[in-house]
This record gives sequence, C-alpha cells and structure tokens, in this order.
Amino acid sequence: METLSVNVEQQIATITLNRPPANALSSQLLQELEQAFNEVEHNEDVSVIILHGEGRFFAAGADIKEFTTLESGNRFAELASKGQELLNRIERFPKPVIAAIHGAALGGGLELAMACHIRLATEDTKLGLPELQLGLIPGFAGTQRLPRIVGQAKAAELILTSEPITGSEALTLGLINSVHSEQALMMEEAYKLAGKIATKSRYTIKLALEALTYAKDANFTAGLEKEAELFGAAGESHDSKEGIQAFIEKRKPEFKNK
Repeated sequence: METLSVNVEQQIATITLNRPPANALSSQLLQELEQAFNEVEHNEDVSVIILHGEGRFFAAGADIKEFTTLESGNRFAELASKGQELLNRIERFPKPVIAAIHGAALGGGLELAMACHIRLATEDTKLGLPELQLGLIPGFAGTQRLPRIVGQAKAAELILTSEPITGSEALTLGLINSVHSEQALMMEEAYKLAGKIATKSRYTIKLALEALTYAKDANFTAGLEKEAELFGAAGESHDSKEGIQAFIEKRKPEFKNK
C-alpha cells in the first residue's frame, strides 16, 4: 500500500495514514484503508486498532483536486455513498478502533474520526467540517454523526460557520474522549488504552460493539441516503464549482447562490 501502513504488535494494529502533506482522503487512500481493515479484521493476532496520521496532520480533509474530475451531481452522490459505506463499516467494525488525532481533522478527516469508537486528540488539534466554504456540504455522514455526538444546535453552528474547534473545546462537547499536550503523550495514552482493551475477551468485545450500533437513531440510514443525494445536488451547483476552484487557486470564493 502506498498511502498508509499497517503494523501489528502486542495485539494492537496501528494503521498510519501517510499521504503527505495533509493525508488528504483520496480515492486511493480510501481504497487502501478498506484493504487495511480487511486485513486486520481477519488477523487473529489483532484485538484493537489505532488509526493515526503521519506528519503534521491526522487528515486535513478530502482531496479537493479530485472533485474537479467529477462531471455530474450523480458522480458526487456516488462518491459520498462510497465514503459513507467505508465509514459505516469502521463504525460497525467487530474490533475497537481508536483514532489518535493531531494537527487537524477537517472535513472527511473529522468524518473518519467520528466513525471510530474512541477518539483522542492533542489540545491544539483543529477539528471541523468546512465543506460549505467549497460550496458543498459534508458527504461522509458528517451531517448525521456530528449531531448525534455534540447535539443538533452545536452541529449546525460548526457546519454552517465552517469554523474549526480545538481538541480542548471538542473534549467539552464529548467529541473527543481525552486531550493531551503533545502528540507523543497522546500516542502513549492510545497504546495504554488499547492494551487495556486487548486483555478482554475478543468475543465479548465483538458482542458489545454490535450492541452499541443499536444506539443510533432509526432515521440514520435514511439520513445517509439523503446526505448523499444533497451532496450530489451541491456538487453540480455553480457555487461548488466556484468554491472548489477558489480553494485550488487559494482565493476567496465568489458565490452566486445557485
């Protein structure tokens, strides 16, 4: 695999995103992430997974340049559905997945982190869903998972303003389980936590995780389908084309509200 690596030691699999400079969630990275989870699911030496990013960021968002290759709203909707499917699998994964977040988890990066069972972060990590700056909306279940975690009103504020919050702020909202002053200390805690979990019965861990999936609202699946549909509508709009191009050109977008 070219965009990530998998290392297994003491029943803990560490999946490291390694697509510099920002670990953007390209199609290739998402495919390889799916492959990595296939491997660790069937590896009898793995009880717990830690997911983190190499370099400055956990994952600073989607690969915006790839959006310019999507010719229609249907292609945007297909992209959203495919991403949702992968993140749903992570959320339903039979082995615990711990996200260790530093630098930034923005857009798809935060959506990936929210699909993990437990989330740790450094105090100064930036977390947010800035898709509206591109003339888009979150498409990998951000509109569905964020309200479940932080509440409807705060989720609306974060999505509509595109403003990120720090790891410390995220802790107060319940978006993060714990925060740490340095990345090294966070990783130390992640491995300590994973080690505690690894001592439990793998069978009963699987049962507990399955039971937790039923805590979702009954409308979650319908919400995902609607999000993908609306992501497609946004993707074929004038404003998304302008927002994406402005991002690539590093300028402020001029939206026409259409």
